[in-house]
Amino acid sequence: MDRILGALDQALRTLFANPRGTRPCPVVPAEATHLGEPERRHAGALMRVNHVGEICAQALYTAQAMATRNDALRAQLEQAAREENDHLAWTKARLDELGDRPSLLNPLWYAGAFGLGLVAGRFGDRVSLGFLVETERQVEAHLQGHLDRLPAADHSSRAIVAQMKADEAAHADNARKAGAAELPQAVKAAMRAAARVMTTTAHYI
Repeated sequence: MDRILGALDQALRTLFANPRGTRPCPVVPAEATHLGEPERRHAGALMRVNHVGEICAQALYTAQAMATRNDALRAQLEQAAREENDHLAWTKARLDELGDRPSLLNPLWYAGAFGLGLVAGRFGDRVSLGFLVETERQVEAHLQGHLDRLPAADHSSRAIVAQMKADEAAHADNARKAGAAELPQAVKAAMRAAARVMTTTAHYI
């Protein structure tokens, strides 16, 4: 019951509270960002997608921590969730600076990611960790794509995305070291397809 209440509290804080990071936002103060209106809208759409990814990360880690019976693994997942909360705070703050909004479908994204995390957890810790590794691999590739697409003058967004990318790689590496199983190619392909639907939709809604 305590874990259920904790998961509910985490969902409400993720979806409706103003997130606060524990690390300073990795902006580059010496490099001012000057964007025209088309560039601002483009950057806002990309950062909205990144914000959705962090909503899903909170749901995924919360569900996986709830599903495991391994206290050490639960602590690892909760630590990763705290680092992902920094990303949530940074992307939300950047959206505000760009005059844009989060996705209107965030509750749906959260619920879907939470369900996937629970399902992965039910298959055991090695599979759950494998799911985490593949998720972070795909997120890392997605963030590299955004670094390629963000306006060159948007130093603030680019600094945030670069730090997020480094953190995701570290999370994947930690999960591999903890004994992650390699997922079947069909599962990886299904994950990529689901992520494509989410990112395409969140770009606009």
